Amino acid sequence: MDAATQRRWVLMLGTIIAIGPMTIDMYLPALPTLQAHFGVDTAAVQFTLSIYFIGLACGQLMYGPIADRFGRRRPLLVGLALYTVASVLCAFAPTIEVLTASRLLQALGGCSGMVITRAMVRDRFDPTDTARIYASLVLVMGVAPILAPLVGGQLLGLIGWRAIFVALAIFGTVCWTIAYTGLSETLAMRSEPIRIGRVLRGYAALLVHRRFMGYALATGIGSGGMFSYISGAPFVFIEVFGVPVQHFGWLFGANAVGFVVVSQLNGWFLDRWSPDRILRAALLGYAGFGVIMTTAAASGIGGLAGVAVPLFVCVSSLGLVFPNATAMAMEPFGTQAGLAAAAMGTLQFGAAALGGSAVGHLHDGTPLPMAAVVTACAVLAATLLRVLAPPLRD
Repeated sequence: MDAATQRRWVLMLGTIIAIGPMTIDMYLPALPTLQAHFGVDTAAVQFTLSIYFIGLACGQLMYGPIADRFGRRRPLLVGLALYTVASVLCAFAPTIEVLTASRLLQALGGCSGMVITRAMVRDRFDPTDTARIYASLVLVMGVAPILAPLVGGQLLGLIGWRAIFVALAIFGTVCWTIAYTGLSETLAMRSEPIRIGRVLRGYAALLVHRRFMGYALATGIGSGGMFSYISGAPFVFIEVFGVPVQHFGWLFGANAVGFVVVSQLNGWFLDRWSPDRILRAALLGYAGFGVIMTTAAASGIGGLAGVAVPLFVCVSSLGLVFPNATAMAMEPFGTQAGLAAAAMGTLQFGAAALGGSAVGHLHDGTPLPMAAVVTACAVLAATLLRVLAPPLRD
């Protein structure tokens, strides 16, 4: 694959992966509005976010073996079509219950892109190059969490919350068109016919593979912290600190910029250190600044800046955690890349669902629940990596 083709390929995959942050982040400014519109409590509205994480976690288990058996392209097209239809259902949801169910369908369709794009990268590259490609994908998909809340806030103010889901349906159509016209099959050798027993044994083998689980839990539980922040941020910044809805996107986007910029430094770091070493250093920074943020949230020291500044460092550090942990976890798997990617995704969004639900149920009108859950995820991710996958020598 020449350089120009690789750049075009990364751009297409990055656009498809961006379905995840687009669907999560674009409607965040509308959460308080949805609460008032449907007349429900905070936990019920935040559950529309948690159910999306649950759908991502469960759906990826399905796409993994399907992608290993039938190839990458066809399951991707089916999933993107389901996502687009579900987005239309969200736009016209008459009740919070219908919106929640439609969000689940959105996740079951959209998670196809998360599993299959990771597997497509593993089909073509070795671990170090895989880490570089994942960092490049972060650059492309990183535009989504920067622009999504800004666009969502504007649509909310000008038209209303339903317009946000119409925009997501249009984006789903664009992604389906990209996959149909621009992506070819990457799986050279397909697995044997799907049998439930074999699939379950495959997942069981991954669960007892210590190094895989160490790296998978590092990115999974680390993601749990990030999505806990995403779940709690609208209420913390808009309601607790009084940030205007129209300005929330700028604050949220600043964290996304930090995440993207740091991820692009990964290539420079990889010229000097191994993915394993970079990952461990990033997790230590994530945990350390999480403790600082929690201390500020509990004491009130620094106000908005006391929480926002260490949070910025926490989110930015994940720009190094995700590509390196993913590359190290996927390295031992070839024809089972889909299965491994699915297991990673399930752990990632299972942790996200738990973290988001915890923030919602612990909500007390202060920034402490969000800060504490983010920090707990950071510390647990670093600890489990150390226990399950001891450091490798460079």
